[in-house]
Amino acid sequence: MSDKDTRAGFVAVIGAPNAGKSTLVNALVGQKVAIVSPKAQTTRARLMGIAIEGHTQILLVDTPGIFEPRRRLDRAMVAAAWTGAQDADLTLFVIDSATGLNAQAERIIGSLGERKHPLFLVFNKIDLVNKAALLGLATDVTARLNPEKVFMISAVQGDGVNDVKSALAHAMPAGPWLYPEDEVSDATDRMIAAELTREQIVNQLYQELPYAAAIETETWTDRPDGSTEIRQQVLVERDSQKAIVIGKGGARLKAIGAAARAEIARHLGRPVHLFLHVKVNPKWGEDRSLYREIGLEWAD
Repeated sequence: MSDKDTRAGFVAVIGAPNAGKSTLVNALVGQKVAIVSPKAQTTRARLMGIAIEGHTQILLVDTPGIFEPRRRLDRAMVAAAWTGAQDADLTLFVIDSATGLNAQAERIIGSLGERKHPLFLVFNKIDLVNKAALLGLATDVTARLNPEKVFMISAVQGDGVNDVKSALAHAMPAGPWLYPEDEVSDATDRMIAAELTREQIVNQLYQELPYAAAIETETWTDRPDGSTEIRQQVLVERDSQKAIVIGKGGARLKAIGAAARAEIARHLGRPVHLFLHVKVNPKWGEDRSLYREIGLEWAD
């Protein structure tokens, strides 16, 4: 396959928190590269998924949900989202059809009026809304944004995802592939392992634990027997949060660790020994090194 035959380009996947962006990226790539949670504002880093369609490489920048920032981490997440959108060849705007146009979605619509790149509009979760409401929503947003293409999908069910992938492939510029054929993300194994552990914390504790936890990888050792030993610390802001994560008799932390270990082992393709401990650090959100580890820029 010569470079004359190939295409490659960047697609910024933007949308309000919990619109289903990570689920869509995972579906387009064909495997898990971004964490998925019922809790909003889960994605923090611009973890990129790499989808292949024929001779085309589609580099998906899975941006954090765009929302009203209140603290440094929030500002870093929103900055990452907009940087991803500005640097891309195409913007894929995902709208939660069931929720409709909330304040966050309206803010994004207002910012896309003077865009520089082609826009694809994706109405996700169509399985959760009646056709009349969906048609009204689609008509309204399409008239306001005049996108190049519009798709109705259910990322969870997989409905319509192939149509999105095919259209993205045709829209990418001609040129050589930018990553090896077998690579599915630009995230390091350390980053993905930390995200997989955080995914379990969010999913198991999203009704109890405020949006205030981070994972820091302390050590990563590849053992002679082919397995990997990983030691991570869970950073929380208060003692009360530490108690929630640990649970009665350590049961919750054990459950989080077991589920995370299984996901990390699946990702790495080898046995994993995962050791977790919880540390209280009220100012973890001000730690520059942690921002680098999760792939975000320091936001002043």
